Amino acid sequence: MADLNALVDQLSELTVLEAAELSKLLEEKWGVSAAAAVAAPAAGGAGAAAPAAEEKTEFDVILTGDGGKKINVIKEVRAITGLGLTEAKALVEGAPKAVKEGVNKDEAEKVKKQLEDAGATVELK
Repeated sequence: MADLNALVDQLSELTVLEAAELSKLLEEKWGVSAAAAVAAPAAGGAGAAAPAAEEKTEFDVILTGDGGKKINVIKEVRAITGLGLTEAKALVEGAPKAVKEGVNKDEAEKVKKQLEDAGATVELK
């Protein structure tokens, strides 16, 4: 059996782009989809999800465009997320993409304002 602690350490060193590539490779090798695995528990807990729909407490900040100010937006994404230059550039160029996920309303509004001040177009989901 593999040394799980060593595996966790190796995975922790991956960049966002490397982790995305790893995900794709595993999906191909195992013939599964990560999106389907995430959606399955939600379907089973539909009764529990109904009260949560009344008042949303977690938001995703989605970058929808750079507004023609790509460099400023990349700088702001780096400051918000702590990503490296290459990863932040890939996130901005790959819009629409989530910048922050599962954050409270105050933080989501703050991040949205920061990105909009840099020239980006942003939406909260």
